[in-house]
Amino acid sequence: MGRIYWLASYPKSGNTWLRVFLSNYWRNGDQPASINDLDGGPIASARGIFDELAGLEASDLTPDEIDRYRPRVYEQLSDNSKEDLFLKVHDAFTRNAEDEPILSKAATAGVIYLIRNPLDVAVSFAHHWNQPVARMVDALCQDDYAIVANPKRLHNQFRQRLLSWSHHVCSWVDEPDLNLLVIRYEDMNLDAEATFTKIVNFAGLEVDRSRVHKALEFSRFERLQAQESKEEFCEKMPLAQSFFRKGMVGSWREILTEEQVEQLVITHNEVMQRFGYLSKTGDLIY
Repeated sequence: MGRIYWLASYPKSGNTWLRVFLSNYWRNGDQPASINDLDGGPIASARGIFDELAGLEASDLTPDEIDRYRPRVYEQLSDNSKEDLFLKVHDAFTRNAEDEPILSKAATAGVIYLIRNPLDVAVSFAHHWNQPVARMVDALCQDDYAIVANPKRLHNQFRQRLLSWSHHVCSWVDEPDLNLLVIRYEDMNLDAEATFTKIVNFAGLEVDRSRVHKALEFSRFERLQAQESKEEFCEKMPLAQSFFRKGMVGSWREILTEEQVEQLVITHNEVMQRFGYLSKTGDLIY
């Protein structure tokens, strides 16, 4: 077993919120952790990890060549660590040209997979990228969708193949031989203490309910917004107005058109039913 716990999600599904909570839980301090100083390590697609551990300059490689080496980088990162690592990842669970998982199972201790209603994801994703909502609705329905994929720009992250929203979900939750915990964003909001306690327990951390309560208080959305108003969040996209927008369940009802809702529901009907976002009679939940 490896040392890496993947904090995996399609973008805008609660990953940063989880990292804020874990930072506050680990530190158990008297003040909330800074949003610009979170524990757990960088995102898995960060170029710096690769350049440091692979012995190669990623800028000299194609995205497919980088994917060939990524499993070895994570295995080395895991082997070098004396404690468990918690790494954010937005990649779908995909394989490279050698049919090897890019996110090495040998390096993996477990996966906390966060899932969120795709209707809310589309709205939040549009805000994050400062793009029209219709464009992001299309992106969630695109089987080969990827971010940071412009080969003419040198990004600080690698290409991340997201696939469609449904394919992203199933790539993780249906992959065999993964120590996996699936958490819904809606439960993080509506049943926070029980849900985050479950996460703490799964991650092999000491469960202290008073610490869970305090960490949640320090991680409340209003506190994160207040921090961001004083110091710009380093993970905010340059054109976005803010990173922490609303964090609400069901905000899609105020934004999406009937046609956009229909497009997402038709495309993701099966997975939405499977995870409780759509009833068998077609009624939308949350």
